[in-house]
Amino acid sequence: MSVTIRRQERQIKHVNVDMSTKLGNLTIADPVFTASGCAASGQELAAFNDLTAIGGVVTKSIQLNARAGRATPRMAETPSGMLNSIGLQGPGIDIFLNRDLPWLAEHEVTAVVSIAGQSVEEYSKLAGKLRGKPASMIEVNISCPNVEDRGQVFACDKSAAASVIQAVKRAAPASMPIFAKLSPDVTDIVSIASACMDSGATGLSLINTTLGMVIDTTTMRPLLAGVTGGLSGPAIRPLALRCVWQVHQAMPDVPLFGIGGIRTGLDALQFILAGASAVQIGTVLFNDPGAPQRISRELSEALAERGMDSVQQAIGLGHRPPEVIVPELPEPPGDTREDELYESAVADDED
Repeated sequence: MSVTIRRQERQIKHVNVDMSTKLGNLTIADPVFTASGCAASGQELAAFNDLTAIGGVVTKSIQLNARAGRATPRMAETPSGMLNSIGLQGPGIDIFLNRDLPWLAEHEVTAVVSIAGQSVEEYSKLAGKLRGKPASMIEVNISCPNVEDRGQVFACDKSAAASVIQAVKRAAPASMPIFAKLSPDVTDIVSIASACMDSGATGLSLINTTLGMVIDTTTMRPLLAGVTGGLSGPAIRPLALRCVWQVHQAMPDVPLFGIGGIRTGLDALQFILAGASAVQIGTVLFNDPGAPQRISRELSEALAERGMDSVQQAIGLGHRPPEVIVPELPEPPGDTREDELYESAVADDED
């Protein structure tokens, strides 16, 4: 006997939720963006998503010159995540401006250009090259080694982070929002965040990958050619969520991108409740390239199910004081429901 198994499709409820959010002086129609490094400059995802229906595309971090990246192997799967040691491979800013950014503009996609430099001067030059270009926002990837300071990562030092943001602010188009992308590999992320905001940042992107490694037990050597790599995926979501929570708690008016292990609309909702104004989707794209629109839809449904009609109602809502429930006073002795039933039964017997 043959059995036909029919898959019951989930019925998508019609919801009318205002998904718009504010990021500095920009009002964005949807809070879901792609994350830098996971979707190149967006063209690869166009077959799976209407890129105009999501918040926008954060490009792979662009450097001044073309870069081949690190030697292979440079990716490794880990429990609930992955390690990458790509090394910022890319074509350089000039090819990006002539080829990739015009494609995003032609297709009316909100473009967030991620820039990465090895010195303060390089960041300044990169920001300056965006003057007059069709970019909506700059994301400053300050998790790169600082060659001026013996490889110290900019985002791990308040002074270094502040210097980069000040330089970018001076060189960038005057009205363009600037978001600093921070590393979780610090003891006090709030102090780094504060230094960036004091130096002219519009908002913050939390978080970049955290440093990890894996050892091949066959060769008994590090699996990645670069030894260490950036850990991403669901494994880092609790870490990323904690960073968003702490920064929003300290600076509730600062717009934040929440980034790290988001796979579903409910994951995105957690970040928004913690204080993020928008989220970025990264590692999940490797096995579900249509995730941005799906996650946006799921988030909209989740908000509607909780009685909210806009994303902005949910931003930071997790920080509200706990609701105090005062229990009702107990019924006085002899006045309980059981006593009433007993007295009724006695009266019936007497009749």
